[in-house]
Amino acid sequence: MATATISSALLSSDDPARLRDWYASVFDATVEQVGDDPGYDVVDLDGFYLMIDARDDVSGPAREPARLILNLEVDDIHATAARVDDLGHGWLAPVEDRDGSWFGTATDPDGNFVQIIALSEAMVRDAQEASMTPFSGFAVRDIDAAAEFYGDVLGLRVARSDSGMLTLHLDRRTRVLVYPSDDHRPASHTVLNIPVADIDVAVDELVGRGAAVLRFPGMPCDDKGIMRGRQMGMGPDIVWFADPSGNVVSLLH
Repeated sequence: MATATISSALLSSDDPARLRDWYASVFDATVEQVGDDPGYDVVDLDGFYLMIDARDDVSGPAREPARLILNLEVDDIHATAARVDDLGHGWLAPVEDRDGSWFGTATDPDGNFVQIIALSEAMVRDAQEASMTPFSGFAVRDIDAAAEFYGDVLGLRVARSDSGMLTLHLDRRTRVLVYPSDDHRPASHTVLNIPVADIDVAVDELVGRGAAVLRFPGMPCDDKGIMRGRQMGMGPDIVWFADPSGNVVSLLH
């Protein structure tokens, strides 16, 4: 196992705000400002952090844009391509189908090359089977109901295998296996914890999609069912739901 993980990249520009806004808009990403003034912007690309700042030794367009190309796998490549078109900085190579997978190379406002990718289901499955990254799993009674809950209600990426199991893709590298079990009994603990940026908004959305908040005796929860741990010095704000098989899932902030 390698002793290092690539989790972020630093991208410098003489107009970091323009570059930040392009990446946030094209990839529908959230942005956080960190560090002392002026600090730098961090664009969260599904768990990979693109940090954008200004440097005295960086000015003008990228001089060798092919030296380092960001590869970004997207959920909807045609919607992403439309946002690239709307922002008007063009393409090195427009999006095209290559044996069931889609590839295109856009140029950002500084002229850096950015390859956007949508792999075919077969390529995703092959990569998943070849992966040496550990993953966890849990059982459910009804795999179809689980697919609907985790995909449509929670909004996770859900893939179904030929063998009838589900893979929850929490991000591009983290996955959880969900498998059917006729004699399933729900665990007495939480099986999945999902961090959210705004727990109140997230609870309202899930309740609006039909999810019911769980309440546990002795837990000091508010009217929404949220335990405000941050206010009480008891850890994060947290709320619990149950999937159709009775497995407990939490949202936390």
